[in-house]
Amino acid sequence: LRVIFGVDDASKLILPNGIPNSIEDLKGEIERHFGLSGNFRLQYRDIDFDNEFVNLTETSEIKDKSTVKVINLPDETITPTLTTVPQGEDDFLLSSVSDTDILSSAEYTSSGTSLRSQPWPTNFEIRQFSYEVQIQLEKAKQSFCSSGTLLTTSNKLRSDILDGLASEIIKYKVYPSSTELDNVAQALITKYPLLKEKGSVTGFYGWKIKSKYKMANYRTSLRSIGCPELSINAVKEKQGAMSHGPNQVKKPRKAEVNYCPDYPAGETKESLEEERKALTLEVKKKNNQQLIKSKMERTFAYRRQEVVKDMPFIAEFKNRWPALFSESQVKYYS
Repeated sequence: LRVIFGVDDASKLILPNGIPNSIEDLKGEIERHFGLSGNFRLQYRDIDFDNEFVNLTETSEIKDKSTVKVINLPDETITPTLTTVPQGEDDFLLSSVSDTDILSSAEYTSSGTSLRSQPWPTNFEIRQFSYEVQIQLEKAKQSFCSSGTLLTTSNKLRSDILDGLASEIIKYKVYPSSTELDNVAQALITKYPLLKEKGSVTGFYGWKIKSKYKMANYRTSLRSIGCPELSINAVKEKQGAMSHGPNQVKKPRKAEVNYCPDYPAGETKESLEEERKALTLEVKKKNNQQLIKSKMERTFAYRRQEVVKDMPFIAEFKNRWPALFSESQVKYYS
């Protein structure tokens, strides 16, 4: 089967025993093969509707080399909550009632905007997993040290480990490259050699692939709750973009840390537009560079979303944001 997870994201699924007799068994095969977790449904291309995707209710509707699409579903209403972290840490974590929904952990600036503060690290660090996962790893480590026995992970443990990796990855990027996923997987088995895979040349290829699909799941979850960095790639957002095809993904270029952040807490598009108008007046005054800097920081997310979503001409953008082209701001961002 050809399994589609999202835009420009599809993989091949080999079923040695043929297509399962039930939808649940088929979903189970997909979960095991790609390391998926959480609630989802399957769709297939129906020839009665010009090969449009419709919900799959019987496995008899598909055959060898058919295409199915994974549609992630929330287990329940998602309510983001702020998780308290130890004093001295710069990051805050947003968690939700669903353990499959990982939200970006980022530096919280003085302007109240959730922004990433670091580019992709040279050496990816595997931080400590959840208490439950650590207990299992420490117990398996004893067996590994004494006899060299590798850990055979259960579906639950593997999913929890992938959740932990994704929560670290997303601090830096929502679209990690293949090389970056290599870095993550290699760092994992370096810190926990008992997680190496038998029969794998690198010992971590399977972890890399499963991390790729886990990140695809998280992107879908984040998109569903309105994460700007991902909602710009929703099909309905692209339908009005004449210059870009529906399969062209908007994502950060090299060295772009904050590509399309959300608005500061308590701010709306309307309130930030008022800030922008106030800025156009402030640039005409003297000796107010600190005020301009403060307002530019507060409107950063609004300005970035305008660039990414609307792609204005430079002349138009300069007219709307004259302060950005001032000497002090050019030096500040260079």
